[in-house]
Amino acid sequence: MNIYEQLQAVEDRYEELGELLSDPDVVSDTKRFMEFSKEEASIRDTVTTYREYKKVLQNITDAEEMIKDASGDVDLEEMAKQELKDAKTEKEEYEEKLKILLLPKDPNDDKNIILEIRGAAGGDEASLFAGDLLTMYQKYAESQGWKFEVMEASMNGVGGFKEVVAMVSGQSVYSKLKYESGAHRVQRVPVTESQGRVHTSTATVLVMPEIEEVEYDIDPKDLRIDIYHASGAGGQNVNKVATAVRIVHLPTNIKVEMQEERTQQKNRDKAMKIIRARVADYFEQIAQDEQDAERKSTIGTGDRSERIRTYNFPQNRVTDHRIGLTLQKLDTILAGKLDEIVDALVLYDQTKKLEKLNK
Repeated sequence: MNIYEQLQAVEDRYEELGELLSDPDVVSDTKRFMEFSKEEASIRDTVTTYREYKKVLQNITDAEEMIKDASGDVDLEEMAKQELKDAKTEKEEYEEKLKILLLPKDPNDDKNIILEIRGAAGGDEASLFAGDLLTMYQKYAESQGWKFEVMEASMNGVGGFKEVVAMVSGQSVYSKLKYESGAHRVQRVPVTESQGRVHTSTATVLVMPEIEEVEYDIDPKDLRIDIYHASGAGGQNVNKVATAVRIVHLPTNIKVEMQEERTQQKNRDKAMKIIRARVADYFEQIAQDEQDAERKSTIGTGDRSERIRTYNFPQNRVTDHRIGLTLQKLDTILAGKLDEIVDALVLYDQTKKLEKLNK
């Protein structure tokens, strides 16, 4: 099937979905209605672009006819030639857009994410930097209209984070933040440094798509669930009722503890979201390790210890090492203005996939 047949098939399916979504039987079936709505939304941009592309093709035909019919009218012929030239330029632009739109989509792109940030090498300074990254992603989420909820946090004595886990919910969250997994390096003078020397520290970021229960079923026999009394702030009620939950996935020994909520059920639900994502990610990494060459052809190797970005405070500089992008605007990036980096990473990934497709 060539690209035009593919596009026509997508448009035919889009029109079919429009009819299905107005069918009373579908409207009354919430699950089917949501599935069809999601599918329609996923191909809407492709169909809109394809329809505009067909208009451009018609403009080319009309301009060529006009040139034939000019009958010595120099002005009309010149105008038609200019229209033909413009339409051909548009045609090339639309064809590039459509190639990208037809690239195989990551099935996780529309999902919410579980975001994990940990202070790594550098002691207290690494934990403080983990807090800076948390704030950066939180502000970026706000700019995108996403919901950002800290689910679990372990702080140190200087106000930094040993580890923090957050749920980011909204439209196409994973598609924009999936490139953030890896080691983030910071170069700056720590607040604890009396000699004014620049130190290098790292924090690691892990982005995992939220996995619904229907997508990834964990055998209850593989889980050990412990209920215990929450500790820390919470007033007089904190130790009266056992609300904290610890879930261990026995085959992998992956463990999640949750005590942020006041009820056992809410803590259990949150803990299950995290453990489901972590277990799915664990087995996904094993599968990816078996396809190492394939992973290296995209952005980075996927290695969690791979240094992906450096934040240099003395020079107000951020460098993404995977794509060779350097920006002298560290302050604005840490303020959550990540669009320039995210867009560059998406474009790089799409370009690599197109190159592979054209080989």
